[in-house]
Amino acid sequence: MDSCDMDFLGEAITVARSSREHGNHPFGAILVDDSRHEVLRAENTVTTGRDVTAHAEANLVRLAWRTFTPEQLAGFTLYASTEPCAMCSGAIHWSRIGRVVYALSEEDLYVIVGSSPENLHLPCREVFARSVPSVQVEGPCPELDREARAVHAGFWR
Repeated sequence: MDSCDMDFLGEAITVARSSREHGNHPFGAILVDDSRHEVLRAENTVTTGRDVTAHAEANLVRLAWRTFTPEQLAGFTLYASTEPCAMCSGAIHWSRIGRVVYALSEEDLYVIVGSSPENLHLPCREVFARSVPSVQVEGPCPELDREARAVHAGFWR
């Protein structure tokens, strides 16, 4: 993970903050093309959209699939404020996005959230390990741990 990756992760965390300000869960995602230019961003809209599948990454995949070809997406990177859940990882696999980078791990998120029937403990690496073609995964990002956690502070309890 290089400084450019960390800059994009910082932007994903900014999107997560915006999502929270808009009344949704604090998750954000951005899509970066193979020239390292941001091309899309998406917030979580579960609450305002009344759709349990409207996670930031799933919303981003929907937009990306309408905008780019699978061949283009294979060279793109999805940056997520928090590790993609199993549902979003499946969507990323089917979209053929080639790389995922995330700031906060699912495990660390569940420590913040606490016990909940909504928790599905399945790290994205386990989903992507069965993905053909493979999806490259990097994360969590210790350098952004404090910032990634801060967006969740006080939200879940």
